[in-house]
Amino acid sequence: MTHRTPGIRDDGLPAVVWESGLEIEPVYGPAELEASGGTDDVGTPGRAPYTRGIHPFMYRKRPWTMRQYSGFGTAAETHERFVYLIRNGQTGLNVAFDLPTQCGLDSDDPMAEGEVGRVGMAVDTLADMEEAFADIDLNEITVSLTINGAAVPIMAMYFAMARKRGYDLAELRGTAQNDILKEFIGRGTWIMPVDASLKLVGDTIEFCAHNVPRYSAVSVCGYHIRESGANPAQEMAYALSIACAYIDHVLERGLDIDDFARGLSFNFDIHGNLWEQVAKFRAGRRLWAKILRDRYGAKNPRSMQLRMIAGGGGGGLTIQQPENNIVRGAYYALVSALSGTQTMALCSYDEAYTIPSQHAATISLRTMQILMHEIGLCDTVDPLAGSYFVESTTNEMERLIVAKMEDVEREGGIVQGIAEGRIQAAVNRSAYELEKRTQSGEIPKVGVNCFVAEEEAHEVEFHPHRDDEARKQIERLETIRRERDAAAVERTLEELRRACAAGENVMPAAMDAVEAYASVGEVCGVLKGVLGTCKEPIRF
Repeated sequence: MTHRTPGIRDDGLPAVVWESGLEIEPVYGPAELEASGGTDDVGTPGRAPYTRGIHPFMYRKRPWTMRQYSGFGTAAETHERFVYLIRNGQTGLNVAFDLPTQCGLDSDDPMAEGEVGRVGMAVDTLADMEEAFADIDLNEITVSLTINGAAVPIMAMYFAMARKRGYDLAELRGTAQNDILKEFIGRGTWIMPVDASLKLVGDTIEFCAHNVPRYSAVSVCGYHIRESGANPAQEMAYALSIACAYIDHVLERGLDIDDFARGLSFNFDIHGNLWEQVAKFRAGRRLWAKILRDRYGAKNPRSMQLRMIAGGGGGGLTIQQPENNIVRGAYYALVSALSGTQTMALCSYDEAYTIPSQHAATISLRTMQILMHEIGLCDTVDPLAGSYFVESTTNEMERLIVAKMEDVEREGGIVQGIAEGRIQAAVNRSAYELEKRTQSGEIPKVGVNCFVAEEEAHEVEFHPHRDDEARKQIERLETIRRERDAAAVERTLEELRRACAAGENVMPAAMDAVEAYASVGEVCGVLKGVLGTCKEPIRF
């Protein structure tokens, strides 16, 4: 967003300051570019430091993957939506799970009442995973699992389902969000304490490096940090710091950086000022390559590539005048393409109200297809390269991000900062300041604090939540519990408990447990029993 500050420049023009704190000149030319650091780090597409993109020909050779966020109700209902989206041209799946699943609870847990299938697909056992992906070619359509606190059982179920269907795990591609550190900052579906949670993420990275090497075990999510109120520079700085924390942890296990770094991907947010978003992505991609090369000594070029999904953030959408969100979404998609994303998951216009309806999801899908096939976004690589303005602000944004990362390190690092609540407090302060500026009108928001229509009707189709579907899910779980091999479940859960207590990698035991149809709640219950649960730190 652009802040139009009350100040007046010496030339009489109003001062313009981006949300990240950069003051913007009215005109950029060679002198401004040289003062910002010049063009030495712009480079060539497909070569480090990847300012212009991680592939030599980018979308000219292969367009971005379209991966809309979807999932609701039961596995059967979600499967229908998956099939619909694929039939309409979607090229990847991005799975939403309901809150009980995200929090490691079974559908019949008393704490799950009223939430089963409400904001995503309910998954209790391997049977749900099997039904959701029945007849979907997992080699042709890659799948992203938006799961964090319960990532161990959900990833184990996905791998078990794929193996049961005859897929070679060594060739399986896909992504798990699995970024638990950002959960403590942004979303809140953490389960175990910070250090224990970090260890479980390390288990999944190590397991994938050895067994599922083409799978991205973590998608580091600046997205949710930004949605919680961080400014764009904070979003990038905290996300890169979190990624470094995962790397440091896995390196302590004895793996080489090039054994696993290419399995880290990123999920970033887009809303606000178009140029600020473009500068953020170009600077972040370049900085990541430098970190992997200079700090960690990566030799494989793929280890240095920042692969990302970006396609809009719900935080930029409004309840007021919801049709305006269709226009906002189109610009978010434009930013994503101009910034060199690999995958686009465009927010839908009704997400300020509800999970996307079929109609809204189709509009978002068509928006991406129009950009891809009509508007010319695939014609040439990084069309903004060389702009005095874009290159100057890319340089300046990189310096801002580095400064914020250094602040985090000086205060003990990102893991300690999260455990003590300092990072959360910083994001909360940023969110408060943003809200104040929006309410005052300093940050203009069309339909909210300017161009407001009185007594307008909001024509938005709400996604229905049906109690009968929740009951069916619980009955399905009860049937599986009756019919499964109870002795095998008990044996595999006990082995999981032993492995966890011994500090071993829990993924092999978790695979055995879910293959015996142990539930998400049972697996997470074992892990909680050994590792404990987290109590959120509160700082002001």
